[in-house]
Amino acid sequence: MDVIDKINFLLKERRLSKRDFAQRLIALQPKLKRTGEIPTESTIYGYLSGARELKIELIPYVAEVLNVKEQELFEFDVEYASDHNIERSKEVREIIALLRYVPSAKIKEFKARLEEYKSLFDKNY
Repeated sequence: MDVIDKINFLLKERRLSKRDFAQRLIALQPKLKRTGEIPTESTIYGYLSGARELKIELIPYVAEVLNVKEQELFEFDVEYASDHNIERSKEVREIIALLRYVPSAKIKEFKARLEEYKSLFDKNY
């Protein structure tokens, strides 16, 4: 999986069309280093389809349009932990973000419970 897969996943999760994404990105007026120009809508479609390589200088703008941190565009494990179920994946990321507020003892309990669920799952499949 690569960054474009993650971007397309986030577009689906947010129910944002590629056209809306492209227009929002263009509205931020990112300039490409090589040309000094703002990428066109068709160029952005090329990035999203994988036909063109996404330019690194666009990452901050892409993150802003998707309302995520730049680093999130490079994290891939959680999205696919739930068989591409977009709503479930979003919930899993929200839970992970909240875990830092849970006391250590509760984390241990939570982990033990999750391991029980995994064991039951493994027995059934």
